[in-house]
Amino acid sequence: MAFPSALDQRPVTDETTVPDGDETTTSTTLRLALLAVLSVLLLASVAAVAYLGATRPVPALGIDGDQAALQTQRESVMAQAEQFMLRINTYGPDRLADDGTMPDYRKLVEEVITPKFAADFEKNAPLAEATVKQAGLARSAQVFSTGVSAIDSDSATALVAGSITQSYPKKPGSDQRVQTEPAPFRVQVSLVKIKGTWLVDDFQPLTGTDDQGTGAGTGPSTGTELPTPTQEATP
Repeated sequence: MAFPSALDQRPVTDETTVPDGDETTTSTTLRLALLAVLSVLLLASVAAVAYLGATRPVPALGIDGDQAALQTQRESVMAQAEQFMLRINTYGPDRLADDGTMPDYRKLVEEVITPKFAADFEKNAPLAEATVKQAGLARSAQVFSTGVSAIDSDSATALVAGSITQSYPKKPGSDQRVQTEPAPFRVQVSLVKIKGTWLVDDFQPLTGTDDQGTGAGTGPSTGTELPTPTQEATP
């Protein structure tokens, strides 16, 4: 066994220091350990934020969900407003039943309106039926554009623009028909959501009608009201 020589035997005192190489190794180890702890804490924070983001709804103009969900609601509102204007302004002699009413016409309209609005519609539907029975009037609508001006979780306002075309027999009992020039319309449609479905609750004209909404002048109706027999029977 070899023993260290006298030159290698150094007394151990309070001033004994750790060699530079050992100090560097210790410092690096401490830094790596601290970095590992911080990484664990960071991952935990990210996980917590992700969980909260996944479980808390994000409101978008009163509608819970992201922009895709909001756009879906907007499209539903526009589609229902368009259907309402098409259905309420499309009828003619082919819709008449033996009793002089248009049951299919009423059914199609009432599918897209609220019960409250349906009560008003039922009061006015006989006027449209009378124009068809007495004057042979036929009416069709075309929608050019729709838009949403306001929307929240259970109500919305849509704008619909289009035109109405009407026709009537050239002579009483004649199969030849006279067609009017398309009359433009632009209306504001109010909708509410009932049991998850958007339904029309009211509508009003924005252009082309007088203050009473009965159609300006004696020309064709603008499609913003149900016609009266005297108004529609006049060419």
